[in-house]
Amino acid sequence: MLRTRVIPCLQLIDESLVKTVKFDNHGYIGDPKNTVRIFNELEVDELCFLDIRATVQKREPNFKILSEIANECFMPLAYGGGIKNVKTALKILNIGFEKVAINTAAYENPDLINQISEEAGSQSVIVSIDVKKNWLGKYFVYTNDGRNKVKIDPVEYAQEVAEKGAGEILLTSMNNEGTWEGYDLEIIKKVSNEVDIPVIALGGAGNITHIAQAVKEAGASAVGLGSMVVYQKKGMGVLVNFPEKKVLKQELMLRY
Repeated sequence: MLRTRVIPCLQLIDESLVKTVKFDNHGYIGDPKNTVRIFNELEVDELCFLDIRATVQKREPNFKILSEIANECFMPLAYGGGIKNVKTALKILNIGFEKVAINTAAYENPDLINQISEEAGSQSVIVSIDVKKNWLGKYFVYTNDGRNKVKIDPVEYAQEVAEKGAGEILLTSMNNEGTWEGYDLEIIKKVSNEVDIPVIALGGAGNITHIAQAVKEAGASAVGLGSMVVYQKKGMGVLVNFPEKKVLKQELMLRY
């Protein structure tokens, strides 16, 4: 059984580290390079950076800040935001990132998944899927930083990207993101049960119990943490941190 990964998922807007709530109202967190240094000391499993405005603003990734992050970081890195073609993906991997995450581009050009996978291996390709549940309880996939609702079932879409060569799925609940109220266990379970690749659950974690629920109850292979690792507590100030590993091991038992 694979060890459960607990991954800080950090949001960028160009060179600034930020944090949103339900994909809106972002607050400034700090300098990404300084944050990486802290996570180095905390010995986290890996880091994921997502530039949440690159696609919306129709710009390329900020290669300068990504190079600086890669030079500082001691653990595996993933990056998503503004990746539209194989050339850009390979440039990011050559900078020193181990994985690239694609969201809007994966939906608009599904062959891109296979193209990057063929060039760099499926282990380097994360497909990011943002989901939102409406008042009737139906789930929809959204692209373009949560701005565009697309007519595809999230589970079917997850199966399609897996078949196209994705190595992992980053599954984000737009309803829960930044709320500290826990993951959307229902959609995590639905997707995890129907794909054979790792599913990283993201959106809503507020404590260790939420992490354990996503893994043990919903079947997530890994969990992403946002607010929990950049704030002291809900409603309090910025504090870069990470759960104690002995506590994680105790809650996740032998899977951490």
